[in-house]
Amino acid sequence: MTAQVDIDYPGGMMNLLLVEDNARLRKALRAGLESTGAVQVIHDCASGEEALDNCLSSATENDARVGLLDVQLAGRLNGIQTAIAIRREFPRFPVVFYSIQDDEAFYRDFRRSGILSHYAYVRKSNYLLPEMILPLLKDAISGRGFIDPEIEARVQEVRTKDEQSPMALLEPNEQTVARMLAAGLTNEQIAARLGFRDKRTISRTNGQIYVRSAAFHRRPASI
Repeated sequence: MTAQVDIDYPGGMMNLLLVEDNARLRKALRAGLESTGAVQVIHDCASGEEALDNCLSSATENDARVGLLDVQLAGRLNGIQTAIAIRREFPRFPVVFYSIQDDEAFYRDFRRSGILSHYAYVRKSNYLLPEMILPLLKDAISGRGFIDPEIEARVQEVRTKDEQSPMALLEPNEQTVARMLAAGLTNEQIAARLGFRDKRTISRTNGQIYVRSAAFHRRPASI
């Protein structure tokens, strides 16, 4: 697969990767988009893992040049994580995310993804028809970025919430240990799960967690 994003649209066909875990909806989307005459679905699947495998294994001029991804997918990867993995191999690969889920985990993934251009992120209920999806695909291919105002507001809410959490003061490995401690795991269990041979590594990490937690609770209430 070649990482081309400068498709000559509308003069050329948009080659689409469709990732949707609802089989009936996936079939309807494929039929509806292809009926417009502007889209050719190169591959459709239910999981991010299959989408990534398809991108990595394909190497023809008919490769997908833009992706339409549901955020909630079957498998380990959600739609945003899938796009991150694809764009790691093919920078700025155009993607359109759509979702009916109001899940903070998805908003966090999007905020942390660092995606700046060649994308759209919209509510599925607001963009049901193929005629509504086509402009989003076109704009993503053109390098624009668009986020549904409702989703943008929720992303900002989650960002503010996270910045006011003690977790914001911890590094990623410390956050992982803190969550495991909160789940009731012992130092020995955490060390085993994370692959540390010396359980004292967890004790040292715990020390940093307690220091940062104390610092957080000493902050003025206005912060």
